[in-house]
Amino acid sequence: MATDEYNPLDYANLTKNCVQELMTRGPYPLEFPEPFFGSGVYALFYTGSFAPYRPIRSIEATWPIYVGKAVPPGARKGAKSSGPSRALFQRLREHRDSIKAADNLSPDDFVCRYLVVTPLWITMAERFLIENFQPVWNVCIEGFGLHDPGSGRYQGQRSWWDVLHPGRSWAKRLKETRSRGEADKLVREFLRNHKPGSSMPALDADPSHFMEDDED
Repeated sequence: MATDEYNPLDYANLTKNCVQELMTRGPYPLEFPEPFFGSGVYALFYTGSFAPYRPIRSIEATWPIYVGKAVPPGARKGAKSSGPSRALFQRLREHRDSIKAADNLSPDDFVCRYLVVTPLWITMAERFLIENFQPVWNVCIEGFGLHDPGSGRYQGQRSWWDVLHPGRSWAKRLKETRSRGEADKLVREFLRNHKPGSSMPALDADPSHFMEDDED
């Protein structure tokens, strides 16, 4: 007879509950018919035929290629919300536009799941999802969630994501220091060692080392 004490606030239980709850939502196409309200976390799933992503091709939306968060406006500065937020809708629309701009991806080959979360828990929920799934666009190919750095700030190098999926107009102004062949090899090697559904290597206590920006 099991006598282990169950703690619903244990880190492992919180992670499990968050992941399970998200996976009951949707999946939805990236082309939403109308805006919706809410902030929280989301996951993107790839259903297309791009060869390097074959191991995570997910028709049933079971293994995400990317997860992120969308916080209410002003949340990072401690400002109180002035009303209902469309943060999730706006963030997913930005991702749709990035995918549409790429010359080897299409929004039609993606679906998403999203979960409206109490603002206090959004960042923690995102961390749960990254640690659980280690999505390739979060952990291996950085740059998907980046924005145009703006005029006068194009001295940086082009991200791995923009090397593998060229097309965003602003990314073309950044320095090209990596090749598409290198990016392709990076993805294939990563997915060879991180098979969906397998046990993932433990991450350190702070996953910020692989989180590409503050906007997700």
